[in-house]
Amino acid sequence: MTRVFLSQASFDDLLRLEEFLAESEDPMAGGLLDFIFDALHVLTHQPGIGRPVEGGLRELIISRRRSGYLARYEFDQVRDLVLVARIRHQRESGYSEGEI
Repeated sequence: MTRVFLSQASFDDLLRLEEFLAESEDPMAGGLLDFIFDALHVLTHQPGIGRPVEGGLRELIISRRRSGYLARYEFDQVRDLVLVARIRHQRESGYSEGEI
């Protein structure tokens, strides 16, 4: 089974997203981390499921109601390892600095 790790930047992204939802009083804010972690679990069995993006990376689309999130990651086949580099909301214009 493929191992999945989060980079510090992706962990920071999750905290930022959760804080944004909490500040906007979104009722789903409390379950965001569990929701994202459940979605990332698919990468343990299907690491190639994400769409290819530039630089040899992939992007997992995580649907949530009418929108969702994007998780950009790198799959190392030799080590059987996924490194989640960044996570953002689909409506954000792009990834912030620190992107791999």
